[in-house]
Amino acid sequence: MDLHGIDLNLLVAFDALMAERSVTRAGTRIGRTQPAMSAALARLRGLLKDELFIRGPNGLQPTPLALDLAEPITHALSEIQRALEFTQTFDPSTTTASFSLGLSDHPTFALLPTLLEMLHEQAPGITLRVRNFTARDDAIGMLDAGEVDLAVGVPSTSTGRILSRPLFEERFVCVVRKGHPTLRPPLHLDSFLEHPHLLVSPENERYGLVDAALAKQGLKRRLALTLSHLYAAPALVARSDLVATLMEGVVTASGHAERLCVMPVPLELPAIPFVLSWHRRNDVHPAQRWFRDLLASVPPRAGLRPAEQPNR
Repeated sequence: MDLHGIDLNLLVAFDALMAERSVTRAGTRIGRTQPAMSAALARLRGLLKDELFIRGPNGLQPTPLALDLAEPITHALSEIQRALEFTQTFDPSTTTASFSLGLSDHPTFALLPTLLEMLHEQAPGITLRVRNFTARDDAIGMLDAGEVDLAVGVPSTSTGRILSRPLFEERFVCVVRKGHPTLRPPLHLDSFLEHPHLLVSPENERYGLVDAALAKQGLKRRLALTLSHLYAAPALVARSDLVATLMEGVVTASGHAERLCVMPVPLELPAIPFVLSWHRRNDVHPAQRWFRDLLASVPPRAGLRPAEQPNR
């Protein structure tokens, strides 16, 4: 049996004919004229090689094949209708939807614990899958491939298909271990440069914002250690004489703040923005919009500065 010619409109017509047992009433039920319904029935008969409905004293009588098809077709149409309604409305309190979230290291510590609490309160049936990424442009690939619905990290390369909104900003601070033999506040630039430094570079580069700021003044620091593991840095500084320039929120969330001396950086450094990104194809979906708004409403942890919010 060749079913390539059967489309959704024919199934809707069949369902109406089964319910009304009249071409005219079935047309009224789904907003079609009597000739259009007759044409739909003729197409169904040709495609299925069966009369489907026979005229009788009390209207159209379904054939055995029509009776066999009635329940699965009605069920299929109901499922389609339910799916279409889901895309128009979303009730977080009853949903069992799944979301995938891409997080770089710092947002995992800064946002995820509170986000989980909010999901438990507002949408207990949701399943959340979290994927880590390191390089900022990894988020674009994950969003393009549909591997994640949302991603949070530093801004990636601008592209029209990836939309974003700011979440929070992090300022830099300079840290050394408490009891450091030579460094204590106030920290001056010459003292800053005299000591070996630790550089955190998630993308494994040996050149950071501090190095760029120093280069503008014709200066250079000595890097004794470069690593990609952001949250390992405070522990390493706490057990060495290294100097590190870290995001303040990392120091706060690391669990080692009491072992560190935190000082202003003796350089002008810009704050680091963190943004929420998503693919344009998910922009208007109600469930996706709800999840974005929820994530954007996570209260900034102590030490974080909320970013200015745009209209969208």
